[in-house]
Amino acid sequence: MRHSWKVARISGIDIKIDSSWIVIFLLFTFSLSAFYFPQSFHLANRAYYWLLGILTSLLVFASVLFHELAHSLTAKRQGEEVEDITLFILGGVARITDEPGTPQKEFSMALIGPVSSFFLALLFIVVSYLVAPYSRPFQVAAAYLAYVNAIVGGFNLLPGFPMDGGRVLRAIVWKATGDLKKATRVASLTGQAMAFLLIFFGILQFFRGNLGGLWLVLIGWFLHNASVQGYSQVLLKSSLEGLKASDLMSRDFQQVGPDLPVETLVQDYVLRHRERNFLVTDGELLVGIVCLEDVKKFPKERWPELRVRDIMTPAEKIVYVTPGTSGDQILQRLATANVNQLPVLEEGRVVGIVCRNNLLQVLQLRTELGI
Repeated sequence: MRHSWKVARISGIDIKIDSSWIVIFLLFTFSLSAFYFPQSFHLANRAYYWLLGILTSLLVFASVLFHELAHSLTAKRQGEEVEDITLFILGGVARITDEPGTPQKEFSMALIGPVSSFFLALLFIVVSYLVAPYSRPFQVAAAYLAYVNAIVGGFNLLPGFPMDGGRVLRAIVWKATGDLKKATRVASLTGQAMAFLLIFFGILQFFRGNLGGLWLVLIGWFLHNASVQGYSQVLLKSSLEGLKASDLMSRDFQQVGPDLPVETLVQDYVLRHRERNFLVTDGELLVGIVCLEDVKKFPKERWPELRVRDIMTPAEKIVYVTPGTSGDQILQRLATANVNQLPVLEEGRVVGIVCRNNLLQVLQLRTELGI
């Protein structure tokens, strides 16, 4: 979700909208305004269907935001840090910087989401009942919102990691065994099984003429990927326990000077060494980092006249670590900054670089050795 926009900030948490959200918002609005509402009640002016459709769609995603805020605020009360909440095509996701430290924290953080959705479902049922004598359109809209929130709450309770029900399952197994890795494996395998069932049922529905089956296939595919990646993340983190940047970094890395012509950078470094990222140093001091993406921003005709300092990301904007930074902190910073490498600095001097590949090699070796 790289193309997102910040739209608000609640309790210190950035609220973002991913570009894919626009697609699902328009689909919800069109479905409600063109089909659901006209089939449920009659209005002389069809523009009101669209106004009510837009309002209801906004409340649907406000409900999703409420669900994610419940997770996030519970996490913050338990001492966890929450980066942001992003609404996207499949709902919403809260980005919490670290795994819960105890099964009790995991259980409460996971369960509060479905509880909040069921609370909204009950609230909209009451609203639907109260407005029924006065407004059929608002009664139908409130009943629809109650239905959607009940579905969201129920679906998230399915015991498949990383859904809320899967996290509840992981917390229970974690509490019973004291082993987070084993608990995550159980919850991940359950999540993958749930994903295959959704994909199978979606395909079956599609061939029976129900196009909604494609939506189940998409959700199943997303759930499968999330289950596999969630387990891999825990495996990697456990493999990095006790390791520091000084153990993981590579001291053999490519450096370039800030005055190097961009054309020389391309010919003598990018093409010859087949690397995409280079630290820019002045002596032992880090002054920036230059990537292939920086080069591609400028036409080839300008490469001879440009210098690396003209296109690089300056040092003050670079996320870095020190030799004593722990392995799990490195993993967290790579994910948070969405980068593939981190320079290792000691008193401003570059002493190494940690790449994602370094972490994956450690995971592979420790897995083969059974460590």
